[in-house]
Amino acid sequence: MNGEGPSQHELPLPFPELTGDQPLLPARMINEFVYCPRLAYLEWVQGEWADSGDTVEGRHGHRRVDKPGAELPPADALEEDQPRIHARSVMLSSNRLGLVAKMDLLEIEDGRVQPVDYKRGKRPHVARGAYDPERVQLCVQGLLLEDQGYRCDGGVLYFIESRERVPVVFDAELRDLTLSAIHGLRGIALGGRIPPPLDDSPKCPRCSLVSICLPDEVNFLKRQEVAPRPLAVGIAEALPLYVQANKAKVAKDGDNLEITVDDKLAAKPRLGEISQVVLQGNVYVTTPTLHELMRREIPVVWQSYGGWYLGHTAGLGHKNVELRIAQHRAAEDEVVCLTLAKGWVRAKLINSRVMLRRNWRAEDSADPLLDQLEHAIKTVPRARNLAELLGIEGNGASIYFGAFGKLLKRSADEGSFSFDFTQRNRRPPADPVNALLSYAYSMLARSFTIAAATVGFDAHRGFYHQPRYGRPALALDMMEPFRPLIADSAVIQAINNGEIRPTDFIGGAGRVNLSEEGRKRFIATFERRLSHEITHPLFGYKVSYRRLIELQLRLLGRFLLGELGENPNFTTR
Repeated sequence: MNGEGPSQHELPLPFPELTGDQPLLPARMINEFVYCPRLAYLEWVQGEWADSGDTVEGRHGHRRVDKPGAELPPADALEEDQPRIHARSVMLSSNRLGLVAKMDLLEIEDGRVQPVDYKRGKRPHVARGAYDPERVQLCVQGLLLEDQGYRCDGGVLYFIESRERVPVVFDAELRDLTLSAIHGLRGIALGGRIPPPLDDSPKCPRCSLVSICLPDEVNFLKRQEVAPRPLAVGIAEALPLYVQANKAKVAKDGDNLEITVDDKLAAKPRLGEISQVVLQGNVYVTTPTLHELMRREIPVVWQSYGGWYLGHTAGLGHKNVELRIAQHRAAEDEVVCLTLAKGWVRAKLINSRVMLRRNWRAEDSADPLLDQLEHAIKTVPRARNLAELLGIEGNGASIYFGAFGKLLKRSADEGSFSFDFTQRNRRPPADPVNALLSYAYSMLARSFTIAAATVGFDAHRGFYHQPRYGRPALALDMMEPFRPLIADSAVIQAINNGEIRPTDFIGGAGRVNLSEEGRKRFIATFERRLSHEITHPLFGYKVSYRRLIELQLRLLGRFLLGELGENPNFTTR
């Protein structure tokens, strides 16, 4: 064929009418698919969502149009000389097309209906007056109107910031592009395989899902070429709220929480600044408060008075069933379990060795112990099964904790307790250092459990730790490399800096626990450690430990879903 003939449009696959519980595709998802197929898959199939400045601004701009106006008359009631009618916030759907859309504004005049879609920002100066994702989303609305019997040959995009209207004609080219996008999104959804990330795209930095999608990180781990841009290092404004006062009450007051003790106001934090609510001991939460926290996806963590993690309350939970299916399938594969476990144990031993080297306070040299740990690290790859690996890990832990007391500063005024440490013991901890370590590990396990549920994992199905006694096995797996870096480091810092004193402990019946005031101070130390920023050894950008926990879980998800050839573990130098 020569180039002078008419172009042949793509013939879309016929779409069968929806039946049963098959979901309708929202028009917004078609927009996302044209913009980035991976983004559409993450939101539509895996149920991911995260707010950004752009999404919040967009919702703010839609406040007026989201208020219902005049109703849309039936198609057969429209006449040629129909006076102009404005119908706002109209929802239309079609099983035949498999689509649903909430239309910001419909302008009805002279027997025709014209959808008006509101967009944040200014009108882009491009050839067609707008980009394809916005034009396609508007065309979806036109297709739905036509399916309901209305005459609709065009629409309008209204840009809120510049207050400009851009007319869009629903010509054959746009209709073909729209139908192709509809079938393309449904095809990848049914295929069950996430599209690859965009390669060094300017779209990524402003995307609200960039820290979930991890486009640069995935591409870098696959090809080891261009270092990732610092996309996953946004400052986490929200922090955990701890409530441990006996018989405290947590209630909701507008956008704030009211915490009272003996009917006296103790604190009034803003809900928008809270990432999770940690309740320790006998604390009462009102039902409206629980409802609001679940609606906002803010988990409520329940702990015993002594700090043991009992569980947490959340909303509907994450929708990413694909990830949990991949997790449970991999957990049945002994080769995958051993491979993952070797990575975690090796990283834990490396980080333990670094902690000894950094914090050594004794007069004798640490080199013999460092050499023993180095030997254990080199032995990890030779483990033939999980039992052998447990033995290697246990030997490394014995070396590490055998010298842990030499990392601690002795207190001049020790009172009835001291910070002498000879060996690791628990259930119950018999000395202040072990009490601190147990409390720190409990808080770290809680942090990983909440993060795992947030990402979409089943926190109780692990690969190294066995799923028994209802323990969060995956959280225990993932926290192994971080025990020295976060929990042990927080204990060393609290003791050596005098943030925790021997008088902050209470003992009896062979066990030692932190007092209420001691817990308060150690919680501050632990949370400060989570907020500490380090440079990621693989990606080169700065990230807090708090954000790193989520990042490592998401990378594990990329491995389990087949995007990465191995699970990248975090080790420090």
